[in-house]
Amino acid sequence: MILLIAGLLGVLTGWLDLNELNQASQVVSELFIRMLKLISLPIIFFALVSTLSGMGEASDVKRLGGQVLKYTVITTLLAATVALALYLLIAPAGSVNTLTAPPELSETSASYWSYLVGVIPSSFVEPFYTHNVMGVLFLALLLSAAIITLENKHKSVLHSFFDSMFAAIMKMTGLILKLMPLAVWAFVNLFIHDLQNQKILQDLALYLLCVLLANIIQAGLILPMFLKFKGLSPWQTMKAMWPALTVAFFAKSSAAALPYAVESAEKTLGVQSKVARFSLPLCITVNMNACAAFILITVLFVSQSNGVTFSPLELFSWILIASIAAIGNAGVPMGCYMLSSAFLAAMGIPLQLLVIILPFYALIDMLESAINVWSDSCVTAMVNADLLPDMILDGEGSDRHNEKITQVDHH
Repeated sequence: MILLIAGLLGVLTGWLDLNELNQASQVVSELFIRMLKLISLPIIFFALVSTLSGMGEASDVKRLGGQVLKYTVITTLLAATVALALYLLIAPAGSVNTLTAPPELSETSASYWSYLVGVIPSSFVEPFYTHNVMGVLFLALLLSAAIITLENKHKSVLHSFFDSMFAAIMKMTGLILKLMPLAVWAFVNLFIHDLQNQKILQDLALYLLCVLLANIIQAGLILPMFLKFKGLSPWQTMKAMWPALTVAFFAKSSAAALPYAVESAEKTLGVQSKVARFSLPLCITVNMNACAAFILITVLFVSQSNGVTFSPLELFSWILIASIAAIGNAGVPMGCYMLSSAFLAAMGIPLQLLVIILPFYALIDMLESAINVWSDSCVTAMVNADLLPDMILDGEGSDRHNEKITQVDHH
């Protein structure tokens, strides 16, 4: 409500076009952008390292974790791929030709090689002061992989350190977000002041359509297809997990829905306890299908609306970037939005349009949280189906599983 009031006030002051207010808006927006840039790359780095360094290493954990991560990576990459396909089809950023390649093949090849070489930094601190997002992602993945292979005594210390650093960065983010109403006023005031025509409003509507369609296709088509392939009923799975989906929607947090998700999976869906209690907490942390779609569409839309063009290689590389970022995202409110702003700030893209998107993000965040929990539920159900034969051999019969599925059918 406060953000809505701030936005409406920005519309009013922008329409009045007072010089003093315009200057104040410039100062406020510049300060806010500087603060976002300050935390942008640390958010990406510590989110990924704190998440990935906490992976287990015992044989049972490896077996369960391997299955969970397999489905997480596949579904997240598919979500980002669908998002890119819709983005190119709908073209919300207007007439920018996103697939125009340089005319000379040699130049294209050279730029592609330079782009790939630039992913690997020459020093640990280089990507942070050069704002090399891909370099930061590479360092985070490399360091996480190294930490996972350490002995438990070293691994636990490092995981605790990076987890605490991420918590501290999120506290800083929370303090900065307290200034969000003032920033919304400033950005909307400047936006209205600079608005020359209605084209940007049309583009914004197409952007929102693109985000919603990407989420609907992922939740209503792709994930049910995975369940069908495993011989599971998408309708019965959704029915069983409905309490958790409802909590995630209204709380705007997949983490808040975790207790309900575990209870629904065990008692109603018939998932084995050790699967539900391992898979769902892990999925809440790393399985963010809706976040991958939002990050990809938002970063491309805001970038291209500010005149940035992407080569075909750069466009398709965003499938991987958005997927990695989503996997490293925390299941907290506005997590996807903050990661998108971090990428844009690190790329030096003006954030005015991103703040214009903010009032609409409240509804998007609710939908995305529910879809993320729905994806978590689907992954958990598929992992349970894959491991059920092994559990039967281990003495964990299928009678309980069949009994729960029968209960769902008669609910």
